[in-house]
Amino acid sequence: MRWLLFLSRLAFISGICILVWLILSMVKTEISEVFSSTVITIGIVMGILLLPITNLCYLVLTLSGKKISNVVPRWLIWVNLFFLFLLVYYIFYLNDPYYHQK
Repeated sequence: MRWLLFLSRLAFISGICILVWLILSMVKTEISEVFSSTVITIGIVMGILLLPITNLCYLVLTLSGKKISNVVPRWLIWVNLFFLFLLVYYIFYLNDPYYHQK
């Protein structure tokens, strides 16, 4: 079950990058192109892959009766779930074509 802790930490890092990327997109400041492209790559690409896989592993292990809070801290589970909802919100709501109409 140490693999789940490693996967949770990777998902947490990608979730932080998603949050930084969303803040950078709202602020519109001059930031290094290398930094912003790295944050976008880690946040979007790894976030789309890791966050659903991690939360699906949480769900499967919880439904199978395993106690995942012995391996992964509860705050990390909740934060990864929040980052997944944030990513889904961005993908489905803010990219909606009706959102940008006046």
